[in-house]
Amino acid sequence: MGTAIAPPPSALRQAAPQPTRLQRLRRRGIESYLFTLPVVVVFIVLFAVPLVQSFYYSLTDFNGYSTEANFVGLANYETIWQDTSMLSALGFTLVYTVGTTLAITALAIPLALVLNQKFFGRNVVRSVFFFPSVVSVAILGLVWGFILAPLGSGVINSVIGWFGAQPVAWLAEPALARLSVILVAVWGGTGWHAVLYLAYLQAIPSEFYEAASIDGASRWQRFRYLTLPLLTPAITVSQLLLVTGGLKVYDLPYTLTGGGPGFATRTLTQSIIENGIAQGEVGKASALSVVFFLAVGLVIVAQLALSRRLEARFS
Repeated sequence: MGTAIAPPPSALRQAAPQPTRLQRLRRRGIESYLFTLPVVVVFIVLFAVPLVQSFYYSLTDFNGYSTEANFVGLANYETIWQDTSMLSALGFTLVYTVGTTLAITALAIPLALVLNQKFFGRNVVRSVFFFPSVVSVAILGLVWGFILAPLGSGVINSVIGWFGAQPVAWLAEPALARLSVILVAVWGGTGWHAVLYLAYLQAIPSEFYEAASIDGASRWQRFRYLTLPLLTPAITVSQLLLVTGGLKVYDLPYTLTGGGPGFATRTLTQSIIENGIAQGEVGKASALSVVFFLAVGLVIVAQLALSRRLEARFS
């Protein structure tokens, strides 16, 4: 009897049914859904569920301890607009956000231009300016609280005392306390954002500047018509981080001044935490959280729309 000859592997592959285009697309779709499933689960557990829960509590008088919560409608929302401490926190949060965003942007871009030049010890200087962003903001607040202590034992007051000047109430006078918090935030954040701009500057080809110099463009013209348009994406990222970080700031004002004097440097985040935990007014704190969330969302949308217009204008 003759032996059977097995068909070659290529023939088996040709005989096997090939998946259709629709089947391949469905398979890729299922795989992409599986890859994004962990992100969706984290989003639902850590964002969607707490948001819905906060909105529910904002309509009740829940105090965080009892299991019963009575429905009060929009009473909590009316209360937060009549609370002077919360209005003061809203005002300072806005002033802090606008002040730090404008000041850091105005200082970080020129600093990045300087750090992008070639000079002796450039890497050391870059590290020095970047160092304040490495340390915890809470630690910076504690250190600067000692430096700006309103008593004569404070570092700055001790220095100016050598010249016969009287101690300055840096953290005990409302206007000076607000200014001190903003200046410390600018000091701590300028270096980090300068490094961000520096990364974008180093991505700009040097041939652009060589061609502009050959055409007779001045230093200001090169900055206005070449550097600034190419830095627009970096400005968008930097200001988005500054605005969102400023609106939710808590650690620096709290460790530096504790929110005082009075409510001068109290922030919205501090109001939410203290009303919800310390005072047991979870419903009121939840209402403030919902309003805060909507306000931040509107600010971010407006900022992104403005940034896109600026990018389209400079491009």
